[in-house]
Amino acid sequence: MTYARVWVLAAAFALGAGADAVVAQTTPDQVEAGSDAGLDLWIAEFRARALEAGIKADVFDAAFAGVSYDENVIRRDRNQSEFTKTIWEYLETAASDLRIANGKKALESQRAALEKIEAQYGVDKEVIVAIWGLESAYGTFRGRDSAIRSLASLAYDGRRQAFFEAELMDALRILQAGDTSPAQMTGSWAGAMGHTQFMPSSFQLYAVDFTGDSRRDIWGDDPRDALASTAAYLKHFGWTLGQPWGVEVTLPDGFDYLLANREILKAPEEWAALGVVGVSGKAVPNHGPASILLPGGAEGAAFMIFSNFEVIERYNTADAYVIGVGHLSDRIAGSKPIAQGWPVQDRALTFDERIELQTRLTALGFDTVKIDAKIGPLTINAVRDFQVAQGLLPDGYASPRFLDSVRAAR
Repeated sequence: MTYARVWVLAAAFALGAGADAVVAQTTPDQVEAGSDAGLDLWIAEFRARALEAGIKADVFDAAFAGVSYDENVIRRDRNQSEFTKTIWEYLETAASDLRIANGKKALESQRAALEKIEAQYGVDKEVIVAIWGLESAYGTFRGRDSAIRSLASLAYDGRRQAFFEAELMDALRILQAGDTSPAQMTGSWAGAMGHTQFMPSSFQLYAVDFTGDSRRDIWGDDPRDALASTAAYLKHFGWTLGQPWGVEVTLPDGFDYLLANREILKAPEEWAALGVVGVSGKAVPNHGPASILLPGGAEGAAFMIFSNFEVIERYNTADAYVIGVGHLSDRIAGSKPIAQGWPVQDRALTFDERIELQTRLTALGFDTVKIDAKIGPLTINAVRDFQVAQGLLPDGYASPRFLDSVRAAR
């Protein structure tokens, strides 16, 4: 530990020494950016704001005792967008035979609690188990990173400072409420915690004490509080018990791919009248208004998705994640694998390619609204509009082949 760090910590936490005194004597240009000393200066400033927000001094000081700058967290945050998989590659892991088998075992091990949670919150137990499985492999990989250290490093780094400062403040409120201790408050490198990887803000809003011990414990070996908290979260955002997230369907020859749009909702019987039916050949039961999703384009599997799809999106907005949770939950309940194939000759676009795609489409007059490397509904709409203009099949699928078409356009 450097002399500068010892001095900053001593000044920050000594009785009567506030952040203003620290900043007055040690300024950012005197310490190296991305260093323990720099983090300590930031902590001294943040401490004043936390105490003003109602965090007790002893709670703050106990939480930050020994906290240091985590370079690994910063590296992973900056590089995470480079990690991409196609939907079929993702599903190979998300709904692998092992994860399905372990999910069935996990459901049986917690069946009594899960049935009570399902009855109390109106959320299907298999979906809760599937989220548990994807987030922490049914509690076996809950994460060992200190949430305080991770969030402090990310807030100090500044790329998303306001977001991580708010999460860090909520983490301190959790500690102040006595739900856990700083040593037990562990999770992923990004600050997501426990069996089902709640961020502190989500914990504050939706976590529940299911076991009745006056603590909302999502970190310990007993997963029941975490499972009930996940149900409470999904219920808050409108989960409908018994409604599927989606159903695999087959499309008729000559299907109008412009209809495969999240904004176009039809009852299943209306879709059936257009030739869109389940893989069994029968009309999909009426679970409410639905849209058609083609995550692998016209050459991949097609799904009729219902409002519960959007509820899972509140946990993670990526279509692959939502389909992963949904399909895993179906398999745990005994359903069959996805019947249709995928365009396995394709690879996923890299981060830079997605940025390029959005930039080029927007420049050509097909506005993606955001240049963020996320192939969400807005970008899919722009892809489809370009396809229509170019006389291509308008399936909204952003593949490497499609990027080549955009590069060649004038």
